[in-house]
Amino acid sequence: MNVFDGGAGRCLEMTNGGTAVFVDVLTLAVSALAHEPWDFRFAALLTLQDQNVMGRGAVGFGLAELDWGDTPQERASAQDFLLRVLDLALSRYRWEELRYEPSRAEEYLRTYRAMVEDFDPAATARAGTSVLPGPQEAAMASCVHHRVLNALPFWEGCVFCTAEV
Repeated sequence: MNVFDGGAGRCLEMTNGGTAVFVDVLTLAVSALAHEPWDFRFAALLTLQDQNVMGRGAVGFGLAELDWGDTPQERASAQDFLLRVLDLALSRYRWEELRYEPSRAEEYLRTYRAMVEDFDPAATARAGTSVLPGPQEAAMASCVHHRVLNALPFWEGCVFCTAEV
């Protein structure tokens, strides 16, 4: 099971197939909306959820593990970005390009959106470490074939490229 922890005892547990769908639809949305440095860092974190590279059942992260920023404005901006990504994914943005029907994706997205909306980034004490890749590891490259942010600098392909191998 892959676990995305929302804090306060709430988590989204998904099978390997469910996680792949969740990451695919979020990748489509995050690639369309990323503009700020935090956005590209979050996109890089999504690339690290690629089970074709990281291994089946070995992905997930907690909202409390993210570096949401130092100021109330930074934290609010990061949380707003993530909510906008989830809303865009819920609108079925580019789902027609997937080679499969993303069953249960809406259920996963709605559950995760509620967790993000209820989460208070200010209540998390930063312990000096974060699962969010640093600015130098932000997903700034684009996969020309799939038109999504690439996994560089971690590996060459995007989540859709690694699924084709």
